[in-house]
Amino acid sequence: MGSRDPRAGVRALFNPGSIALVGASDKSGWSASTFGNLRAHGFGGPVHLVNPRGGLVHGHPAHPSLAELPGPVDLAYVMVPTRAVLPVLRDGAAAGIRNYVVLTAGFGEAGADGARLEAEVVAFAREAGLTVLGPNGNGYINAAAGITPYGLPIPPPLLRGPVGVVLQSGALASSVLAFSQARNIGLSLLTSMGNESLVTVPDVIDYLVDDPATRVIALFLESVRDPDAFARAARRALEAGKPVVALKIGRSRLASRTARAHTGALVGDDAVVGAAFRRLGVVRVRSLEDLIVTAGLLASAGPLPGPRIGVVTPSGGASEIIADRAEDEGLDLPPFAPSTVEALAEILPPFATVQNPLDVTGYVLIDRTLLGRALDVVAADPGIDAVMLLTDLPRFAPPDPSVPMATFAAHARRIAASPRPVVVVGNTLTDVSEFGRSLQERTGFPHVVGGIEHGMQAIGAAVRWSAGRERALARRPEAGEPVAVDGAAGATGVWAEHRAAALLAGAGLPVVPSALVDGEDAAVAAADRFGYPVVLKAAADGLAHKSDIGGVRLGLAGPDAVRAAYREVMAALAGRDGAGALVQPQRSGGVELLAGIVRDPAWGLTLAVGLGGVWVEALRDSALRLLPVDARDVREALGELRGAALLDGARGTKPADLDAVAGVVARVAALAASLGDRLESLEINPLRVDGAEVEILDALVTWT
Repeated sequence: MGSRDPRAGVRALFNPGSIALVGASDKSGWSASTFGNLRAHGFGGPVHLVNPRGGLVHGHPAHPSLAELPGPVDLAYVMVPTRAVLPVLRDGAAAGIRNYVVLTAGFGEAGADGARLEAEVVAFAREAGLTVLGPNGNGYINAAAGITPYGLPIPPPLLRGPVGVVLQSGALASSVLAFSQARNIGLSLLTSMGNESLVTVPDVIDYLVDDPATRVIALFLESVRDPDAFARAARRALEAGKPVVALKIGRSRLASRTARAHTGALVGDDAVVGAAFRRLGVVRVRSLEDLIVTAGLLASAGPLPGPRIGVVTPSGGASEIIADRAEDEGLDLPPFAPSTVEALAEILPPFATVQNPLDVTGYVLIDRTLLGRALDVVAADPGIDAVMLLTDLPRFAPPDPSVPMATFAAHARRIAASPRPVVVVGNTLTDVSEFGRSLQERTGFPHVVGGIEHGMQAIGAAVRWSAGRERALARRPEAGEPVAVDGAAGATGVWAEHRAAALLAGAGLPVVPSALVDGEDAAVAAADRFGYPVVLKAAADGLAHKSDIGGVRLGLAGPDAVRAAYREVMAALAGRDGAGALVQPQRSGGVELLAGIVRDPAWGLTLAVGLGGVWVEALRDSALRLLPVDARDVREALGELRGAALLDGARGTKPADLDAVAGVVARVAALAASLGDRLESLEINPLRVDGAEVEILDALVTWT
């Protein structure tokens, strides 16, 4: 008994040599399916059946308890009633069984009473050094090893391959399995996580990173329960060159509520999760189909060296669809080099148009070598990073199967010899037929991605993952030396603009000059010093939104206007502690941005940049990055804004110096990181940018 190395425990969990089905019964569909799966899909070790009544179960002798089994057991698959689970674990631990899959539901997902039972199970398992998958999960399918303790029927054939699938949903596991089989995408491991009481998603990611049978990891996530552990596992996958593809639900408010009700786990802010995935190199998709299709492409094609795609297709209509989707995915379809054009013109029929995407025309039905010869020419083009070949596997065997066999074997040899990666995509998302599967196996023809729509999304994701991995491994932004700041020790509540601006200015950031005044004469003196026109703003302890109380006056052109504005603002502040006014020179021109740092409860400090001023709530145009960030991160985020053209000098305005903007925002982020765990948020709105001039016009700091 006692502690156990988690990775060793998970390896043993997924690779048992003997299994006991506890709660085995002819009346249970779960039991029948699990026993049938183990017998049908290649598990060669002993399978012991445990039923307190003994007798025959599934035609084999059953044993009354784990203590009475005739031999050692590596894994217990538990299907007993909820309150019997803990006694089973106690009996199993006494018998030396260390690994468990608990199918039984009624624990943390069922409310407070179930959560107490689950806590008891967890406490005992940790004390005894047990590895437990579940409860409330269907189990797993280790296809690579032919080990299938899984509670729902597994239809043949069980395809072995390089994609590991981890799901926080038992109900969807069989659907994912069926779809991957339909698309001829083999799996190394598929596991239904259940409540993750002990074995968690990061634990399984770590296992798959170390698993030589796995090249790509596909995740269906309702929540990220332990962001730090997830980040460590995702980083290991990135360093190992194993892409992680994730479908994370909870983008809508309704989906968030549904996920909470289903799993009892909190779902974090979706935009922050997206920023975290970007930082970690996790490819995010939005459908189950894209999850498996994208994982299948990455497993077969590996990294793609760049976004310049040469397309070879026998369809003009498909060429147009591909061109549209390439633009959506940020892929480039560059013109072919003159030498490529010349070589293609020599082999194509005279009515063909030589361009990218290339339609070799229906002449492929007459000359079966045409598609392959065109592929050779395009793959040699020096301006292309990868080639997309549009072709479908045949669904039915023709009278003479040797003809398509020979054609696809020739294509396979060309693709294998290509100087650039070739991604084969089918026209539509259809099932791969038995004849198509057989043709691939016999000719060595590569994986065919299912359909133009999903194929283009997958290619775009592969290109982005490849580029992002190189950046992530080459450069890790550091928080740098702490920024020296005064006056923040012991801070609480809301720091309005006058205190926030002083904090920022003290850190060497460019803040608009201002004067905190108490009285009309002092306000006029400050305005005279700055020069007209000026702005006068309300200042008071804890005042977060000055405009809400009418506390901002703009365009004050002389002393009388300043005095009147001061009286109006002070009337609006009546009864507030620390009431005063802030006088500033009025700025005009340029573009107003928002730069804010907020502490996400799961992921920590997160930077948001976007259009600021009056546009913040109206347009909701922002991009997020997890801290730490550097100037390159900020520039990349600014480029993602829908309003990015405003910074380029739209309609004759002065182009923004993006290096200057990024430098200031990166320094703001470094300041935020230096302020300690009590910082809740630091918001600058607006950050005025006029060419190379970058200036903070307003700020707010909130402390926990």
